[in-house]
Amino acid sequence: MSTLQTVGVGYELTVIDVIEETPDSKSIVLRTPENSRELFAYRPGQFLTVRIPSDRTGHVARSYSLSSAPGIDDELKVTVKRTSGGYGSNWLCDNVEPGNFLTVLPPSGRFTPADFTSDFLLFAAGSGITPIISILKTALLRSDRSVVLFYANRDRKSVIFHRELEDYAAKFDDRLTIHYWFDDVHGIPSRERFAALAAEHTTREVFVCGPGPFMDGVAEGVRAADVPAERFHQEVFVSLSGDPFEAPAPLVDDDPASAVETVVRLDGESHRFEWPSGNTLVDVLLDRGVDVPFSCRSGECGSCACTVVSGKVVMEKSDILDPSDIAEGYILGCQARPDSGPIEIEF
Repeated sequence: MSTLQTVGVGYELTVIDVIEETPDSKSIVLRTPENSRELFAYRPGQFLTVRIPSDRTGHVARSYSLSSAPGIDDELKVTVKRTSGGYGSNWLCDNVEPGNFLTVLPPSGRFTPADFTSDFLLFAAGSGITPIISILKTALLRSDRSVVLFYANRDRKSVIFHRELEDYAAKFDDRLTIHYWFDDVHGIPSRERFAALAAEHTTREVFVCGPGPFMDGVAEGVRAADVPAERFHQEVFVSLSGDPFEAPAPLVDDDPASAVETVVRLDGESHRFEWPSGNTLVDVLLDRGVDVPFSCRSGECGSCACTVVSGKVVMEKSDILDPSDIAEGYILGCQARPDSGPIEIEF
């Protein structure tokens, strides 16, 4: 039985297949050792952060959505589309072959349904279909819910997962409706088009992933259709400026008296410790060997979002959390330091 190899705070997974999806996109299938399945358990819509070699900086970190679905696909699969000037996507498409190893962080991300008890309205453009198809497959194969998908591309040959989507449309013709949109035929989809579709499905959970202007248009259309804000979810990726694969710096404990009694509840376990005032929550948990979710450690992705149940923390400014998140007690573990306690936090 193979075992999981660690590299700093990352893990080496074996590439077992590379699938050409379209002329400019590929799926990379990764094998997880049996004894590490729990570490790489994930939810539909989440992503992997991948360590990519670089002659200039040693390596860079990029996040790619999982197009596989938990409990449906045997192995992890990320799908990568080349972007103009995109170092990471082009390196992966040009260099990765079966038998290679990729260093990754465990799956993470908040772009995932809380449950599958509602019907879904899904919007995707280009490679934005990657997390969307994971949600779609789970809804169809692991629930009785129906799905409406709006999928935009430049042209027909750019459609990722076209055969797979058509197979699902034929198998679940009573539960799956797909609206394909091709810019070379229809032009750029408008806010009014999104609003019209959303107005037909105002009780559904809405998920959108794609380029910024596309997501902005969907968001405006959904608002115009009076879909409740709590039913709208969008994925936002940023190019990480920090290095999440770098080993955490030694904990700073210049003033032991300032440490705050803390309990963190994560994955059904409680972790109790004195939280030194000079350290972030993520760094403290990593130092204790806890598999805390994170993907950037620089406040750019939101993967380490958690809730302050009691006590008080201070946090550096981040644009990932909106005012409603902060009002509900959400913080970013990679940016938070203790203020007063006892502190109780839930992931």
